[in-house]
Amino acid sequence: MSPRVVIIGPPGAGKTAVGRLLAERLGTAFRDTDTDVEALAGRTIPEIFTHEGEEAFRELESRAIATALAEHHGVLALGGGAVTVERNRSLLAAHPVAFLSVGVAEGVRRTGLSAPRPLLTGVNPRSTFQALLRERLPLYREVADWEIDTDESAPAEVVEHLLERLDGADTGSSAGE
Repeated sequence: MSPRVVIIGPPGAGKTAVGRLLAERLGTAFRDTDTDVEALAGRTIPEIFTHEGEEAFRELESRAIATALAEHHGVLALGGGAVTVERNRSLLAAHPVAFLSVGVAEGVRRTGLSAPRPLLTGVNPRSTFQALLRERLPLYREVADWEIDTDESAPAEVVEHLLERLDGADTGSSAGE
């Protein structure tokens, strides 16, 4: 069993909103590994970061990703930092992956840099988000089959772009952007 598509991207790219809509359009289930991590840990992601640290969170996240990739056949969304772990990138190689990109200004606007996003809190949220993108952008692109810019698109528009790419992949044509 394999997910129909795995959605990756930075915070604020719309992974959850797009993933839910896409699953609905495809008539399949939606799953978010952040939710799986919280279920595994019995606490929220910010609590995991506060009490156990990022390394413990990434280990839980890797376990959740491996399980979801093995057992979920619908639309799967990963946390924004999942690609920072080599094991996760290796696992993604065998799956269709859509990278939802977002620029710094729009990403900061969408996230509001709230407490539920522990890596985005700090003295200068804009530079923190910019550094996060600088580190992760090559990793997102390394594992992605498709990249879709979400800066000026509503979730429904992004879903339409994804459906076109998935249809192209099903027919064997090149669907990269």
